[in-house]
Amino acid sequence: MKSRFGAAIVAAFGLGAGAAAAQTADPAAAASLTQTCRVCHGLDGVGTNPMIPNIGGQSAEYLSKQLQDFRAGRREDPQMSIIASDLTDEEIKALADWYASITATYQLPE
Repeated sequence: MKSRFGAAIVAAFGLGAGAAAAQTADPAAAASLTQTCRVCHGLDGVGTNPMIPNIGGQSAEYLSKQLQDFRAGRREDPQMSIIASDLTDEEIKALADWYASITATYQLPE
C-alpha cells in the first residue's frame, strides 16, 4: 500500500515527510546551491549510500535547524560541519526550502 505523508515528520522512525509547497524566492539559485549536497544526498535528497540520510521531503524547519546546528558546532559530522560552516542564513533557507519542496513517497510493507 502506498502512502504519502504530510508536512509532519515522523522523527521516531526517521521517515522523511512530503513537505507542503515550500518555495524559495529563486529556485534556480537554490538548485545551484545543491551542487555540493548532491554528492551525498543526490538532487532528489535520497542518500547515495545507507549511511547518508534521505533529506528530500523533510520539513524546511528541520533541515534549517540541522544545518544551523552543524554550522554552530552543536552537531558534528566530518563533512557536514565543514560544508555548513560557510553557509549564510539565506543559503540555509534556500537549501532547506529546495529539499523540503520534494515530495517523498513511501511504500509500507505488506
